[in-house]
Order: sequence, then C-alpha cells, then structure tokens
Amino acid sequence: MLYAATTPAQKRRLLRERLAAGDVLQFPGAFNPLSARLIEDKGFDGVYISGAVLSAELGLPDIGLTTLTEVAQRSQQIARMTNLPALVDVDTGFGEPMNVARTVQTLEDAGVAAVHIEDQVNPKRCGHLDGKQVVGADTAVKRIRAAVDARRDPDLLVMARTDIRALEGLGAAIDRARQLVDAGADAIFPEAMADLGEFEAMCAALDVPVLANMTEFGKSDLFTRQQLADAGVRIIIYPVTLLRLAMGAAEAGLDELRASGTQQGAVERMQTRARLYELVDYAGYNAFDTTVFDFQVPGLHRAEPAGE
Repeated sequence: MLYAATTPAQKRRLLRERLAAGDVLQFPGAFNPLSARLIEDKGFDGVYISGAVLSAELGLPDIGLTTLTEVAQRSQQIARMTNLPALVDVDTGFGEPMNVARTVQTLEDAGVAAVHIEDQVNPKRCGHLDGKQVVGADTAVKRIRAAVDARRDPDLLVMARTDIRALEGLGAAIDRARQLVDAGADAIFPEAMADLGEFEAMCAALDVPVLANMTEFGKSDLFTRQQLADAGVRIIIYPVTLLRLAMGAAEAGLDELRASGTQQGAVERMQTRARLYELVDYAGYNAFDTTVFDFQVPGLHRAEPAGE
C-alpha cells in the first residue's frame, strides 16, 4: 500500500549484489508509476526510466528539452511505487560538471538506484538516430568524475553511456569506455552496437557490467536475453517498449471509437477494473481505512443530559 516497502538504499544494495553475483538483469521502461507496478508484478529485475519516454510524455522530441526538475520529479514518482531498483537516463547531466554533480544528488534524493550519463554534446539526440555528436574525452571524463564524487550513497550506481561508436567505430567506443571506467564509472552503456560480436568485444575489454539497449526500430537487432547473456551483457533495457505497446493500443481503440461510435468492440482488449484495482492494491487501502476508522471515539456516543 502507498509506496514501496523497500528503501532506496536497499534497492541500490540489491542492484549491486545482483550484478556482483553475475545475474543478467532485464529492465523494461516504465512510462508512469502504474506501469512500474506492472513490471514488478511480472517478475522483472528492475525499472528503466527513459529520457525519450519522459520527453514523449510531454509531447516533445528526445533532443534534450526536458529539465532536471521534470526528470527528477517523474523519476521519484516511478521509483517510489516499486520495490525494484530504478535506472534513470539523465542525458548529458543537464550542464557542466557542477550541474552533473547536482543532477546526481537530486536523483539520489529521488530514490533511484542508478543513473547513466552520456558523452553527447548539447542538444543531444536519440542514440539510434543519425547526426549525433560527442564531446571530447576530457569533457566526458569530467562528467563521470563529477557524478562519482557527488554521490553520497556509495551504492548509487553511476553508469557511463558512450555514443561514439556511430561516429568513430567500435575501437573508439572501447577506448572511450575504458577511459570512463578509469574515471570511476561502475558500468558502461555502449549505445547503438551493430551486432552481437560488438557486444562481445566490448564486454571482453571491460571489467565492469555492460548494458545493452534493446530499443525497437533502432540500429541493433532485438537480441534475446540468452544471446546477450552469452555475449557477456549484464543489464538489458527495453526503454520505449511499454509506451509503444500502450500508444499502439490506444490509437487502435480511438480509431474504433471514432468509426463505430462506441468502445464496445475494444472492451475485451482493455485491462479490467479488477486488474487495475489489483495493481494499485485497492484492497490494501480499504483494509487500512477500516482499521483506522472502525472504532468508537471516547465520549462521542455518551447520553446527553435530560432536557438538552
């Protein structure tokens, strides 16, 4: 009932422990707090909070238009509703290294378990689009150092994302990843790998966990969990999958409503009221309410004096 029973510190520790144990973790992207509940209910390992999804929720393209305040607020709303660790996309950190430091502490206060910071220039672009640009190694390293130095909870996982593969090739991506690990990155997110062989090469070159981005309509094929595990990948994200599923269903439903004048034909495809109530723990709130109000207030029902 209400928020997660697991504290942010416990979620961070859990994530660290599972990565240390060699587990391969799947993080579907949550587009709102209710979808985070659904991800947990279905048995996944964590929740991903995508910058592209947050932008889309606001009706904006993923080009760095969202603010730290918007990202932190939505991240807190999502992270507090699930016992799973949440990994959040903070783009380039919303400014210079000092801004990156503030970003990390703000997201730490929001209760997330991990953040990833990328090496694109501002304004950034979606990692699977052409026309990206990256900053130099010195700036990329400063961002990660600032993030690592700023965190107050040592269990907060700071992940470095590099987009240099699309511009300079796999070798440059491996070199950049090594520099970011030397700067203190706990994990590496190599964006837009071309195939499993590139994931294998990246994982073999590093001694920290590597993340694979399995986004639809992107540069990478949609590999299975087992294929990525065999390549050495330790975290897999599915950033926009749930939003695309939801919006596709919503569009089809609206088309049917517009065409037929009723939603009756779409009802069988809808989440039922009972299932919604189950996810939001309606029964738990009702039981709590009963325990609070199901008692007699002393003196409230005493007999009044005669004649009054």
